[in-house]
Amino acid sequence: MLTAKQALSHIRVLDLSRVLAAPWSTQTLGDLGADVIKVEKPFFGDDTRAWGPPFLRDSNGNKTQESAYYLSANRNKRSIAIDFTKNRGKHIIQQLAKQSDVLIENFKPNSLLKYQLDYESLSNLNPRLVYCSITGFGQHGPRSSQPGYDFMIQAWSGLMSITGHPINQNQTDTQQGPVKVGVAVSDLMTGMYATVAILAALMHRDKVGGDGKGQYIDISLADVQVAALANQAMNYLIGGEIPSLMGNAHPNIAPYEMVNASDSQWILACGNDSQFKKVCQIINNEELANDTRFTTNALRVANRKDLLIILNEVFIKYPRTFWLEKLQTAGVPCEAVNNIAEAFGDKHSEHRGLSFEMEHTHRTIKQVGSPLKWLSQTPAQYTRPPPTLGQHTNQILTEVLNYSKEEIENLYKENIIQ
Repeated sequence: MLTAKQALSHIRVLDLSRVLAAPWSTQTLGDLGADVIKVEKPFFGDDTRAWGPPFLRDSNGNKTQESAYYLSANRNKRSIAIDFTKNRGKHIIQQLAKQSDVLIENFKPNSLLKYQLDYESLSNLNPRLVYCSITGFGQHGPRSSQPGYDFMIQAWSGLMSITGHPINQNQTDTQQGPVKVGVAVSDLMTGMYATVAILAALMHRDKVGGDGKGQYIDISLADVQVAALANQAMNYLIGGEIPSLMGNAHPNIAPYEMVNASDSQWILACGNDSQFKKVCQIINNEELANDTRFTTNALRVANRKDLLIILNEVFIKYPRTFWLEKLQTAGVPCEAVNNIAEAFGDKHSEHRGLSFEMEHTHRTIKQVGSPLKWLSQTPAQYTRPPPTLGQHTNQILTEVLNYSKEEIENLYKENIIQ
């Protein structure tokens, strides 16, 4: 889809990362026009290629090496498969770094030093290089040597301690207690913070009066997830009380949780007194808004259990659609709990382009649309489907590094590239 200029069409990104956090960042940069060169291990590639099922099937119905997980984070990239543990492979990475604006990697701290692919080594070759390292716990600190998958960061950061239903000792429901968020939110947030940091570093490098130099970026999942605790973290730092499991309730707002209709549950999200008064009008209980237990949000939070009992006694009398229609018409935030198919099937999703089709090497595939497609001058565009392993090795060596056909053939013979 080519419709307009792209903001990052002048930027080249050398992507040495795999899995999700860093690839999520580079996919975002690619959507905005950057030339992203994804470096992969020959014959294996990105770990997530094997993270299935489901796997993409080709036009004949045969399973491919591309998992749905891999396809979610690697659009708008070119793949080159290089073994940089060998000197000639390392040299290729160094050459590419000399011609890149950004390098992003997510190896353990100091892992790339022995290959002279660390920031200091590459910045000596290319002082303009912005070098971003993503790890679980950062480049320094007591835990810096530990690996950091999203699940363990959700546990370590306290996120899981506020996600899930409170434990009731009188019940045996296995759904009680801490749970992880349904997607790898620590990875995804880290990818977005990394993108912001990279763009800030590029702006600093290229601004009028600047020194034209790149810089080093140390991003960790742990730092990001604690920062992303947002109001819950501040509830602890200011209030002194440790936040706990509240199910679908909100620690600072009420009523703001799941409620019961006669046929199913739905969510009610009153963010202010005016919305609460509208709820009271719709349930034909305007006196409730003047009840001294519920006149302000702070009082409703303090008396949320009593309020929820009163509301559910009314909501349970009619189906979900009855309440949603009345409340939405009145401007009160409320919604059914959709599954993913229902979310994509909503007419609004279609209007906003939340999914689209691309021609992949194997067949036409569906992708999730970028939320950055509505920039008025430089919208996100979808120019390349997620690449197969080493799909662009020859192209990159020829076009970017001016390698001859004979040089490339020798690299294949030595198993340095795929």
